[in-house]
Amino acid sequence: MPTDIEIAQSISLQPIKDIATQIGIDEKDLHLYGHYKAKLPLSLIQPDKVKQNNLILVSAISPTPAGEGKTTMSIGLTQGLNRIGKQAMVVLREPSLGPVFGIKGGATGGGYSQVLPMEDINLHFTGDFAAIEKAHNLLAALIDNNIQSKTRSLDIDPRTILWKRVFDMNDRSLRKIVLGLGGTGSGVPRESGFDITAASEIMAILCLADDMTDLKRRLGNILVGLRKDRSPVYARDLNAQGAMAALLKDAVKPNLVQTIEGNPAIIHGGPFANIAQGTNSVIATRMGLSLSDYVVTEAGFGFDLGAEKFLDIKCQSSGLSPKAVVIVATVRALKYHGGAALDTLKEPQPEAVAKGLGNLEKHLENAVQFGLNAVVAINKFVSDSDEELEIIANKCREMGVPAVITEVWGKGGEGAETLAQKVVAAVESSTGPFEPTYRWDQPVEEKIQAVATKIYGADGVAYTSKAKSDLRKIKRLGLDQLPVCIAKTQKSLSDNPALLGRPQGFTITVREIEIAAGAGFLVPITGNMMRMPGLPAVPSAEHIDIDEDGNISGLF
Repeated sequence: MPTDIEIAQSISLQPIKDIATQIGIDEKDLHLYGHYKAKLPLSLIQPDKVKQNNLILVSAISPTPAGEGKTTMSIGLTQGLNRIGKQAMVVLREPSLGPVFGIKGGATGGGYSQVLPMEDINLHFTGDFAAIEKAHNLLAALIDNNIQSKTRSLDIDPRTILWKRVFDMNDRSLRKIVLGLGGTGSGVPRESGFDITAASEIMAILCLADDMTDLKRRLGNILVGLRKDRSPVYARDLNAQGAMAALLKDAVKPNLVQTIEGNPAIIHGGPFANIAQGTNSVIATRMGLSLSDYVVTEAGFGFDLGAEKFLDIKCQSSGLSPKAVVIVATVRALKYHGGAALDTLKEPQPEAVAKGLGNLEKHLENAVQFGLNAVVAINKFVSDSDEELEIIANKCREMGVPAVITEVWGKGGEGAETLAQKVVAAVESSTGPFEPTYRWDQPVEEKIQAVATKIYGADGVAYTSKAKSDLRKIKRLGLDQLPVCIAKTQKSLSDNPALLGRPQGFTITVREIEIAAGAGFLVPITGNMMRMPGLPAVPSAEHIDIDEDGNISGLF
């Protein structure tokens, strides 16, 4: 069986100008990056079409080490929709270099459901991550320069600075650092650190901004720390937003590429799915809806994290509303949630599948709470037995939810045609906008309580003394009208990664609450959130190479 990169390299790519022609874009409107990539101007967005066309959200059960395949399914579904005569486009996030060179690999799909050119998309692509990194670090430099200044000081208390630096690579040695050593000419010594670029608030801002004007407004709203009198300091106080936006002038434009079957695809932005919203940009989604009748997009991790934030933050902010949701499940993942050991998941274990169904059940109930029509896509692997597949299908029938066995990795769009038909039926029977979990004007504690009890299934919420202090600060700063972007483990519906399946009788503990005033949300943190991952013992980077002709190998 060929690898993903071997399959990708076997495809004859169409010139991107031909892909653009499919969706009515003139070559003069393309900002070309070689023959197979282009940026799209924001002037192509058509608000009337955004409102009338069909948005489909792909989510999943709680992630496991066995993998679920949301991106592969999103691309395969798009290809399937085009095969049954619908004009469809997939809109996805960009990969981060950290996972590419670490343990997870790339994020361009797999098998015969990929976006191309996969090597470029997984590596530097069109430079969006680099621009976000530079804009973020410019603000960091301006903060430290102001602390050093004798004439234009904002009297920032160095101990309160919230803004770290970012770097798009897994490097655990940079998590905690000391700045400003070397004497008075080298700055004021203080503790700081690095996050990975995908965790930057600027990434979240880029993906929620409506346009350049809104981008600058949000950049100016970034809370960087406090003065010595405890009053807030924002990026606008440093006059930083204009220069930061200038660095992002091209990054704000979505990127046009193609699927393996020659369908148009937009790839743009890549925020974390726990400490941020975990979805591609509002601009990219609107662009897709302006250019195509059906747009398939995905939200990171399971429905409890990515989809909840997609709906309660991204959609509430932008006025978007999906007409159907696809929840991806696999036999292997449900076995894992049912207690099967990771090294036994290829063995038939119908009892473990049945035991793990509670996880799928809860995610489907969550879709119903939002008022969305759901379809379950069972991502089939060769090791799955007919009995195991039938257990999942029976559960879905019992809940009144369509379930389709799909084979998008090996068959591409052909393996998703039946799924595409079910999804179209779900879209056509949609009854209107979704119902959010909470109102933004509710007290912060009520918003957190709503997500924890309704979406996670918790009995309640507990707060540490630090979190209670943060709540008081949020109210004092007048930021309590912002939505909540709860950071918790993706491995469990609870905040304990060891509680698989459908845990019950648990309490969510909020350790602290961070403020992302520029992005426009609050981040209640449960457990320990890793913002600068480390490399594994054998990183993927060791297997990546390039030959004399520029052909890359080892990416997956």
